[in-house]
Amino acid sequence: MNGHAPSALVLQHKETILTLGVLIAKELFRKSIPVVRLSAEDFASLAEARHAVVHDGQVDLHAAAPAFMADDGDSITVDLEGFELTETDQRFLDGEFGEAARVAMRIIIRTAQIEGAHSLIDVDMAHIDGCFYHGSGVLQFARRLFELGGRVRIRSTMNSLCVDRRLWQGLGVDPGLGRPSDELADTYRAMGVEPTYTCAPYLLDGAPAFGQRIAWAESNAVVFANAVLGARTMKYPDYLDILVAITGRAPNADCYLPEKRLATLQINVPRPDVLDDSFWPALGYHVGKIATNDIPVLTGLEELPISLDDLKAFGAAFATTSAVAMFHIVGATPEARTVEEATGGSHGVGRHTITIEALIETWRELNNAGSADVDLVSLGNPHFSLTECERLAALCTGRMKSDKVDMIVTCGRDVFEKAKKEGFVDVISRFGGRFLNDTCWCLISEPVIAPRVRYIMTNSGKYAHYGPAAVGREFHFGSLQRCVDAACSGFAETALPGWLTAGSIS
Repeated sequence: MNGHAPSALVLQHKETILTLGVLIAKELFRKSIPVVRLSAEDFASLAEARHAVVHDGQVDLHAAAPAFMADDGDSITVDLEGFELTETDQRFLDGEFGEAARVAMRIIIRTAQIEGAHSLIDVDMAHIDGCFYHGSGVLQFARRLFELGGRVRIRSTMNSLCVDRRLWQGLGVDPGLGRPSDELADTYRAMGVEPTYTCAPYLLDGAPAFGQRIAWAESNAVVFANAVLGARTMKYPDYLDILVAITGRAPNADCYLPEKRLATLQINVPRPDVLDDSFWPALGYHVGKIATNDIPVLTGLEELPISLDDLKAFGAAFATTSAVAMFHIVGATPEARTVEEATGGSHGVGRHTITIEALIETWRELNNAGSADVDLVSLGNPHFSLTECERLAALCTGRMKSDKVDMIVTCGRDVFEKAKKEGFVDVISRFGGRFLNDTCWCLISEPVIAPRVRYIMTNSGKYAHYGPAAVGREFHFGSLQRCVDAACSGFAETALPGWLTAGSIS
């Protein structure tokens, strides 16, 4: 949109997210670059070429700079041969439901073809992740859909924003971020998306049921929906989510298909005899590094107590290091009562055994701070649940944080109101903690994170991963108990947790 696109995308493997961006730019704004996928042999030959021209789905190599560059055009050709359309799909394409719905259907079909699907399916719930402001292009996209008559046909909820809509002005956030963020959210609301502003839609009333087909974006939400709830969703790229919400139709691919939900890697985990809540996000982060493109099934943890909050923390950390849309834990997730159920009885499943030494290495990776100092305790990535608020309140009762340490909790508005009614917010506030709604830590920067802050402590494996690059600070990672202790003392406990020490693993 700003004239900074590459001349072309030349790919060897399927790449849905970048290609979707090109499809949207073509359909909505008549801006285009060519996208070509080559065989492995042809892709390798590019390394020997000095110049190339991309046109008509081909890449021509040249030793010297060519005298021209071809124009790839500005329209999408939708080849429907071999693609199954329902009568309603065709009515969308014919424009019977409006221009926004027609454009949405064209893009969905092309995306389905990229994913290898030959048909679409009905979905009845969506979660929209493309609602956070990160430049003018995203706002122009939403405005254009709305101007074309875009309205959602299914229940649709909204992900976290860049700001707390009720507090950003008082927090000193730049209006250059706050105002367009508000406008973007309002545009999605005008299209019928519920103003839930949470990255944990599974905590909302009316969460999807086992087997329900939905269209959720936001990586932790996708993983939780598939793995923990047993619902069915692809790992949606941003902007495809709202298009599916406008039509109620989705590519019949990925985790909608039973065979695509089966585990392809069995991972044996050493069972800890001593346990705290830092075990699950650390393990999820580690498992994601092993199963980057494989759906894993974890064994060795049978009968170990595991809560929904533990599964939330595991899944969020797992989704930062793995590209897949779900996991299984034998005895804990609904499609893994046994290894055989999780794998479909396949004998071709890979195997891996995690060692205590590897887990210690991951722990140190998540703890990159060069000092024990703590200036900020960040909680709520993903957004805190009501039970997490209850646990935090219990840990804060009768204590007071240090004046030198900030403690901020992010959660959805609905959870916040429930926590207020239960008295948890008052307890945490008396301790010295603060709450933010509407936004979450992956989107928060200065001045909400005070310029004086050098060292941040979190119990989130996801934020310990993204935070150092996102905000330029050093991070401590640990249990919720350690986070509260650090808020009081100003120092992080740097010793290994009990579940990583000798004699704690069986």
